[in-house]
Amino acid sequence: MLKVFYMTFGCKVNYYETECIKSIMKQKGFEKCGSYKSADIVIINSCTVTASGDSRIFSAIRKIKNENPECIIALTGCYPQAFPEEASEITDADIITGTKNKQDIPDIIIRFLEDRQHISIIEGYQKNDIYDHMTCTEFPDNTRAFVKIQDGCNCFCSYCIIPYARGRIRSKSPDILKNEISGIAESGVREIVLSGINLAFYGKEYDLTLADAVEICCNTDGIERVRLGSLEPEMMTDSQLERLSAQEKFCPQFHLSLQSGCDRTLKAMNRKYTSSEYAGLVSRIRNKFPICNITTDIMVGFPDETDEDFRRSAEFVRSMDFGKIHVFRYSRRKGTVADRMPNQICDSVKSERWHIMNHIGINSQKKFLESRVGMTLPVLFEREKNPDFHNGYTPDYAYIKIPEKNFRKSLRNSIFYVRIIDSTSDYCTGQIIK
Repeated sequence: MLKVFYMTFGCKVNYYETECIKSIMKQKGFEKCGSYKSADIVIINSCTVTASGDSRIFSAIRKIKNENPECIIALTGCYPQAFPEEASEITDADIITGTKNKQDIPDIIIRFLEDRQHISIIEGYQKNDIYDHMTCTEFPDNTRAFVKIQDGCNCFCSYCIIPYARGRIRSKSPDILKNEISGIAESGVREIVLSGINLAFYGKEYDLTLADAVEICCNTDGIERVRLGSLEPEMMTDSQLERLSAQEKFCPQFHLSLQSGCDRTLKAMNRKYTSSEYAGLVSRIRNKFPICNITTDIMVGFPDETDEDFRRSAEFVRSMDFGKIHVFRYSRRKGTVADRMPNQICDSVKSERWHIMNHIGINSQKKFLESRVGMTLPVLFEREKNPDFHNGYTPDYAYIKIPEKNFRKSLRNSIFYVRIIDSTSDYCTGQIIK
């Protein structure tokens, strides 16, 4: 039996797809192993959001081939799909496929084993492509399952290569989603996290919305929580918020990708909203969900972002009281509009702005956690990361730690009410209400 090692780069969608590949490979008789050094086959599921991410993939391939020269390397995912000609020049990769062919990887590997001749299959996307209905049968963490329900993007933000790597928007059918969630519930998973390349666009081809997918999950026996992945702000309507608020199992954490708090920069990014429209959405969410958490992504150093633009962005971000902020520096990506823009920002200015914005994020998260002190909230406990604590998350994704001495046995995959008694900059501490 051939042994396979899996390596995944990038987002939760990629990790979900890797788990699907594992399921298919297992059905075909391949065995998973824990190290590339002992593997007969290494499957690398790639990301291509940044050029530095590409470099990490190249380094991984070289390292694997140097330390295990006899293994078969299969490179798949977003990088080959977006840059097929460049990918074809990676001689250490024996098999190269894109994002459209992941379900065929076991058969492609079997074909390669017949004559060990290099295989490259990268099929371009078409306008009316349908959703690839891969599903997972096993999850490495039986507490929470990330479930991909949407693929592709039509937005073409000026800095982003993903529409070229993933094609146009398309969605998992509600019937297949219903069956998959039922199977996940039977495996003992308590929480579902719905994910996608542009999740907020779920269901357009079925005349459905993301709220329909949430309701399917919430109506599944055994599932206790339903959470959303990253969302595009312009797609969250009042009607959807009303429907979500009616679901007791829905977790009120909204990761709304902002990118910038300056309207001039948002326009240059080809984002489809203004800062005031974004603020209005946040206000409506907080009115609808009194205990909720708004988290976001912020980019600094976008081409032609002036000091004044950055100041406006920082002021806006500070005013939003986000629960957590992922701050990152703009990275040039070949093939995008932003890569060709004038007035690219130097690395030193990007780093300076990153430190300022990250400091805002640290203070904002600290303030959010402090606001939870005194509340009693349900916590879904996860695998213990430290023997001194039990740890888990509230519905609004506040990270909670409970001293181990208060409850000796493992609490993993259990839900208990916790009175929150203190907070730090990273987590809250509490006491279980028996």
